[in-house]
Amino acid sequence: MPSESELVAQFGVSRMTVNRALKELQAEGLVNRVQGVGSFAAPLHKVSSMLRLRDVHDEIAERGHVHQAQVHLQTTEAATKGLAAQLGLKPGTKVFHTCIVHLENGVPLQVEDRYVNPTEAPDYLAQDFSQTTPTHYLFEATALWRAQYTIESSLPTAQEAQWLGIAAADPCLVVVRRTMSRTGVITLARLVHPGGRYVLEGQFEP
Repeated sequence: MPSESELVAQFGVSRMTVNRALKELQAEGLVNRVQGVGSFAAPLHKVSSMLRLRDVHDEIAERGHVHQAQVHLQTTEAATKGLAAQLGLKPGTKVFHTCIVHLENGVPLQVEDRYVNPTEAPDYLAQDFSQTTPTHYLFEATALWRAQYTIESSLPTAQEAQWLGIAAADPCLVVVRRTMSRTGVITLARLVHPGGRYVLEGQFEP
């Protein structure tokens, strides 16, 4: 980063103000300062997200970063007994299934493994999820009423580890989220984040 004297000249503020700003950025984990060497932008490591229904694309864009999506699966499947119970359907009912890896500045941030009730979102599979996210589409196409979460630290599956570019023994933050309309369950999603790149905080705000 520019030196303190360069920042003083660029922004027309005092050296004390620049020093305080850099200290605050350092406290937030955004800047690394090395005495006698300089200040450096911290590498992407921990990302913070409020516990609310938000589009991962919007979260990444708000940080000034670039979101990309890799769609690995987009199909129709017969619901197993356990999945059918979660979605409020009969076993064997056809459901939509997508697996998408979301990247921030080219770094894998989240594996999104999602099942969708076709009754609630019949056009789900017609979307191009390399250009829009499932969350964005479902916000637009359905009437969200409430959501349920479970959050745990867990190991990734072999496939998730491969997609995230981590070791099978690396812990992950796993969020399982189910959303409902007033007429039925909309979707069940398993969201897997590398533990060293993601922090979950806060509140629920639909």
